[in-house]
Amino acid sequence: MSVAKPLPHDAAALHVTGAARYIDDIPTPNGTLHLAFGMSEIACGRITELDLMKVKAAEGVIDVLVADDLPFANDVSPSIHDEPLLSDGTIHYLGQPIFLVIATSHHAARKAARLAEINYDEYHPILTFDEAMDAGSHFEEAPRVWAKGDIDAALASAPHRLQGQIEMGGQEHFYLEGQAALALPQEGGDMVVHSSTQHPTEIQHKVAEAIGKPMHAVRCEVRRMGGGFGGKESQGNALAVACAVAAGATGRPCKMRYDRDDDMIITGKRHDFRITYDVGFGDDGQIAGVGFTQMTRCGWALDLSLPVADRAMLHADNAYHLPAARITSHRLRTNTQSATAFRGFGGPQGVVGIERVMDHIAATLGLDPVLVRQRNFYEAMDKVGLSAPDASAQSQDASDHQVQAGRGRRYGGEFSPKPVVQTTPYHMPVTDFILHEMTDALLEKADYADRRAAISEWNQNQPILKRGIAFSPVKFGISFTLTHLNQAGALVHVYQDGSVHMNHGGTEMGQGLFQKVAQVAASRFGIDVSAVKITATDTGKVPNTSATAASSGSDLNGMAVANACDTIRGRIAECLAGLHDVSPEQIKFANGKVSFGDIELPFAEAVQTAYLNRVSLSATGFYKTPDLSWDRIKGEGRPFFYFAQGAAITEVVIDTLTGENRILRTDILHDAGASLNPALDIGQVEGGYVQGAGWLTTEELVWDDKGRLRTHAPSTYKIPACSDRPDVFNVELWDAPNPAQTIYRSKAVGEPPFMLGISAFLALSDACAACGQNYPDLQAPATAEAVLAAVKRARG
Repeated sequence: MSVAKPLPHDAAALHVTGAARYIDDIPTPNGTLHLAFGMSEIACGRITELDLMKVKAAEGVIDVLVADDLPFANDVSPSIHDEPLLSDGTIHYLGQPIFLVIATSHHAARKAARLAEINYDEYHPILTFDEAMDAGSHFEEAPRVWAKGDIDAALASAPHRLQGQIEMGGQEHFYLEGQAALALPQEGGDMVVHSSTQHPTEIQHKVAEAIGKPMHAVRCEVRRMGGGFGGKESQGNALAVACAVAAGATGRPCKMRYDRDDDMIITGKRHDFRITYDVGFGDDGQIAGVGFTQMTRCGWALDLSLPVADRAMLHADNAYHLPAARITSHRLRTNTQSATAFRGFGGPQGVVGIERVMDHIAATLGLDPVLVRQRNFYEAMDKVGLSAPDASAQSQDASDHQVQAGRGRRYGGEFSPKPVVQTTPYHMPVTDFILHEMTDALLEKADYADRRAAISEWNQNQPILKRGIAFSPVKFGISFTLTHLNQAGALVHVYQDGSVHMNHGGTEMGQGLFQKVAQVAASRFGIDVSAVKITATDTGKVPNTSATAASSGSDLNGMAVANACDTIRGRIAECLAGLHDVSPEQIKFANGKVSFGDIELPFAEAVQTAYLNRVSLSATGFYKTPDLSWDRIKGEGRPFFYFAQGAAITEVVIDTLTGENRILRTDILHDAGASLNPALDIGQVEGGYVQGAGWLTTEELVWDDKGRLRTHAPSTYKIPACSDRPDVFNVELWDAPNPAQTIYRSKAVGEPPFMLGISAFLALSDACAACGQNYPDLQAPATAEAVLAAVKRARG
């Protein structure tokens, strides 16, 4: 089979040679116009005077549009129509688009946009958590609260109790290819839009709404993106709509791309969070109950903030059974960029909260943080009395060994006489938990015990440099929490020569989705993957697509493609069966051949035979994720089809004089199920870890008291470079088929590895703790300044 092979990315050669085509590389027709936004210079207020005479008179300017010039809906929101393309006179954040310049070149449009003369009534902006809470500036009238068990009783009766707080900053997506769009007007007012988007159907929908046409009049095409990370799920709407409106107004193709500074100032970031906690626990570190209050700055418009905040609540348990829990979530409206989707979609923020709790408990009791985590893990899959289809012997053996070892497991490592099914704080049973055996394997592979002892000795003898080591697990739910999005379609053609052409609803942003799905198709037909081609995602070929997000790209689209391929394969089999008087079940597709009895035909010959017998060789495919049921208001149900899991151990060193720090070594064991492509999956794990570590260490977003983003360029915003990756970086996949009925029993691997980077933050905290007797209370991002502050707190 083609699946499970570590094949290179389908466009790898194009990427490294520069031949891969992105939106800005598409040859444009003669007469194409270029657009730029004129942006607000204040964060909150009203426009009192807008003089655009100099803008209109600038060289190369064709037209300038304001909100009143837009022909139909002035909205680019992905949710509740609260995000005007151009300001209606009210200013909500510094950088908000006010007018649109249409010019003969990109530079002419940008230069002209800076010539506007605008007067404002400026109001005091709401920028911080405290300001928003004091002003009652929320997106929901009351905070969302989910609960399980009697939390007040659990806290009151626990032998130990702790309170604390951690803040974590947002994160700029910093995709290599910036936001871009190109609109080509067609006859009858129709529009073709090329957009760097993770959600072609949403682009189609918003453009149709903006030009007053039904969706069938708009076609959106996406061949690839130069990175997305969630930043192109909704943030591309403004560019696509602007281009379509301008193209409709001028009758000429229109193109728009943000320069990096404009991109960072206009577009949304990861939601920053403040999480306070109140936890009760026993002498062994086992949690009796925990209360979380999560606050998130959503920015000025709703965007996707509700489901992001929901997912943070959904991951407040991470890998740990919480007998009693209460999670309270405040979704705050502030005069900053509208925060948006980012890899993990709120999940990482929730995970950081509980991981801080685990570390704080371990420090208070003087226990190894790994032991405290193991004692709070959910029960292993074998112990809940449920079997995992196709579970590997390796997983079973490791689990049995760990139970016999009795390493601080709940119930002392003994099997309960009755099946035990533990539930999450949102009351979903956890029946596929494998982190016990994964943790044992990782601790052994990484030589954790000996290294921790060596680090302790080092720290006793080194006055300036301190080392730290930390372990962190992840259990990440896979599915869109908006249930209807868990669907996908595909279109597959088989040509007379045996070559296969397909489209599906997923978008390629460098993650290798196209290659994985091509491997699925090749496996269904029993042919080499080189015979399969996937072309640009196109709403004219596959309608009503969901965003390529929630780590669901391979799960959904792989199944849809398999469904279409199986339909065609069945038709070919029935045709050959009728011609040769055999049962269709006897016909096998493998190794480029179609065989039955003593007869073996090349796949192309079998296809040709079916074609000559007037058999349809084209089919659509469809898939919807089963067994989902979710009530987000009550916080109850089964929002996820399964959980992807992983674990990481990171070692760091800090300079206690400067706060400078380095990641020395990282060991990762990640659960990708039966991987569709191990090479691509390992690449995703490595990249996810580095991006997660960057979020919690070097990447700092800074707004001044006027609401101006000061870190809006590579010179002031530090993403991890090659030199920031661990010197020793060991990554392996945990090879155990997914118990859930996914495509070839694989698991999603886009978002879950991001949270493995939390181990780097915890290791820095461990190094700071070596400086004194007090808990260091390290905050994120753990910049050099934050590390120095934590060292000072540790010393008291």
